[in-house]
Amino acid sequence: MSGTGNGASGEHPPPEAQPGDDRAALSALLEDSVEDLYEHAPCGFVSTTPDGTIAKINTTLLDWLGHSRGDLVGRRTFSDLLTVGGRIYHETHFGPLLRMQGEISGIALELQATDGSRLPVLVTSTVKTGSDGQPMLIHTTVFDARDRRAYETELLRARQEAEDEREELLRLNATLQQTLLPPALVSVPGLDVAAHYHIASPDKVGGDFYDLFPLAAGTWGLFLGDVCGKGAAAAAVTSLARYTLRAAAVYDPDPAAVLSNLNTVLNHEYNGDDPRFCTVVFGLLTPDTDHGGFRITLAGGGHPPALLLRADGSVGHLDTPGGQLIGVLPDAYIATTTVHLEAGDTLLLHTDGLTEAHTAANSDDDRYGDEALLDFARTLAPTTATDAVAAIRELLDTFGTGVDDDTAVLAISVPRP
Repeated sequence: MSGTGNGASGEHPPPEAQPGDDRAALSALLEDSVEDLYEHAPCGFVSTTPDGTIAKINTTLLDWLGHSRGDLVGRRTFSDLLTVGGRIYHETHFGPLLRMQGEISGIALELQATDGSRLPVLVTSTVKTGSDGQPMLIHTTVFDARDRRAYETELLRARQEAEDEREELLRLNATLQQTLLPPALVSVPGLDVAAHYHIASPDKVGGDFYDLFPLAAGTWGLFLGDVCGKGAAAAAVTSLARYTLRAAAVYDPDPAAVLSNLNTVLNHEYNGDDPRFCTVVFGLLTPDTDHGGFRITLAGGGHPPALLLRADGSVGHLDTPGGQLIGVLPDAYIATTTVHLEAGDTLLLHTDGLTEAHTAANSDDDRYGDEALLDFARTLAPTTATDAVAAIRELLDTFGTGVDDDTAVLAISVPRP
């Protein structure tokens, strides 16, 4: 009976199926001579005498530089292979440090090839001493750093591009922020007016805004508000709010009517998946020709209460209780209040970036708060609009990075005779 199976017939597997061949090839590679491993290593090797004369150099380094062995061994020094700048560094830093420490590693240098090209390398050198402790040879390992240099160059280029883009973004943000605020407050006869805008982060445009502008028949309008969010979306709402408030005030200067118009516009424009709203206080200033000073009617839509600093030193909140956020509901409730400003009185409006500032580093709980601001105002009264805003600016500076939201401040006062 003739055998037809592999085992019975005595046939051998094809050569590619024999695992012994792989083991033999691996064994052959491992048995390469030490000299061959030295000559064709993936890095350069060079040995020099203590004075720097090249005593031995491997084929890898010769190929990198385009030299023949006879050109270098016994004829040239290691520093001769360096660029001019590299030679100076080798003589003034590398060599003295190597003699002092006996070893130095990871030093970036440039070698000069025969074709004039430069080869960036990382160099590690070790001094070998004799039995008497005197240096006999210097063994140097040279690693090709061209890929690393290219990576570092690309990294620096990308970093520079990122810095340029950020600077451009900061310029655009600053320009956009300026368009959302009046370049200067108008001069109101019989009033001292002052304002300040504190930017929490230059990377994003804030949503705080304010304005003071003339209306018909010797009256003036003022407003201060805070749009939810930051960035371009908040800036769009801020621009719309400023335009609407001024236009509505010209049509009907009644403060409640002005905020009601703004509420209708915002609720109509932003009632989809991305609702937008703001807190606003709008005021109508009218000179009191009979008793002097000014009569002010304020309408509030969810905004922090204004502060009234009287000439007699008393301080209190000028609240508009129950006023609802502008833009959330189709028919928001607008609260109003009226006050008479006499000589020496100051009205201070602000956004919540001030009262919500952190007073301690890395603290989420320690907010400045309304009561602290009220106590601070008591230390100022009586004061003027200019002095009050200057004091608030100094207060904001004491919080440092604790002010994580933009803050707008607007003050008006009736000067003393």
